[in-house]
Amino acid sequence: MLRVFLISALSLLLAPVVAAQGRLSDLVQISVLDGGQTADGQQLAALRLTLKDGWKTYWRAPGDAGIPPSFSWDGSRNLRSVDIVWPAPVIFDQGGMRSVGYIGQLVLPLIITPARTGEKLRLKGEIDFGVCKDICVPARLSFSGELDPAAKRNPAIAAALAQRPFSAREAGVRSATCAVRPSADGMRIETRIDLPKARGKEVVIVEPGNPNLWASEMSSRRQGRALVSVGEVIHGEGRSFALNRSDIRITVLSRGHAVEIDGCTPG
Repeated sequence: MLRVFLISALSLLLAPVVAAQGRLSDLVQISVLDGGQTADGQQLAALRLTLKDGWKTYWRAPGDAGIPPSFSWDGSRNLRSVDIVWPAPVIFDQGGMRSVGYIGQLVLPLIITPARTGEKLRLKGEIDFGVCKDICVPARLSFSGELDPAAKRNPAIAAALAQRPFSAREAGVRSATCAVRPSADGMRIETRIDLPKARGKEVVIVEPGNPNLWASEMSSRRQGRALVSVGEVIHGEGRSFALNRSDIRITVLSRGHAVEIDGCTPG
C-alpha cells in the first residue's frame, strides 16, 4: 500500500518538477544500440539511457520510493520476443529510504528473438521509468532503431552483459530456503541463503514473481555461511494471496558483487 501511494504521489509531481528542472530531454536521453546476430539466430541490442550529472534511474525492483520501469514494444517490426538482461544495480539513499538503480548511465541489454531469423529488425516502443536527484520525476520516452543481423559486436553491450549478477551456481550458493507465514498485512517471509560472505554490507532484495505483490525492504544478518533476511510480502490491493516459492527471485547486492537466485525451497 505504501508503494502504491508513493508512486501516485510522485506522478503528481511530474509537471512542476520538469518545469523547474527543464525539459525531460535535458535530464535524460535514450538511444538504441545494435549488437548484431548471435550464433543461435537471436539479435543483440540495448537501450542506453544517458542521465544528466547527479541524476539516477531505477532497477526493475526499485525499492520503496522508486518507480519500476515498464516497456512497450509497439511499432517494432520482425520481433517475436524480448528478454531484458539487467546489469547489477547499486543502492542509494533517497530521502532516508533505500532505492536501487543506476547512476549516470544505464546500458540495458536486450536479447531479441526475431520472427524471421536473418532479416533486419526494427525496434520501436516506449519506456516508462523514473529519474531522481533531489526529487523523482516519472518519465516516458520513445525509442526507435534499425537492427541489422550483420552488425558488429558492440563493446557497450558486451560490457553491460558482463555486469549481470552471478547465478547461484557461479556464486557458490549451496541452498536457498524461504519460510513464510501469515502476517497482519500479508505474509512474513524469511529467506536463508547458504553462500560465501561478500565484502561489505549485504543487501537482500526479494521479488515475489507476481506483479500484484510487493516485498518490503528486508532486514538481513549473517549466521555463519547463512545469510538470513526477514521481510513482508503484501498484495497491492490488500487482498489475500498464495506465494509460489518457485516464482520468487532473490538478489544479494554488496560492494562490487551481485548474486541472483531463482526460486527457493520451503524452510
